[in-house]
Amino acid sequence: MRTLQRIALVLTIIGALNWGLIGFFNFDLVAALFGGQDAFMARIIYSLVGLSGIACLPLLFKEWEEKGNVAEINRQGYGKVNYGTEFGEETDLPELRDRSLITDEDKND
Repeated sequence: MRTLQRIALVLTIIGALNWGLIGFFNFDLVAALFGGQDAFMARIIYSLVGLSGIACLPLLFKEWEEKGNVAEINRQGYGKVNYGTEFGEETDLPELRDRSLITDEDKND
């Protein structure tokens, strides 16, 4: 059923784009491609777009599923410090701290 809804949605978008072209530029792309509005293929395309609009109606009333509780998602990373940089990972932080405690006097000894 999901595949059918996706196909219907694509056809509905194509129909919306065609109506946009008609509204803004007075140009019917389907009629231009298939030989006029009365051509057999153009009428089939118009019919498929209309049926697709009907098939997309349940999407209007579908309850969108959430991917979890928003507060819970925000708390997942709380308290986890990331010391990584965009250039690489420094995994040995005590060694860095020890190096920063060395003063210039210690270096001269």
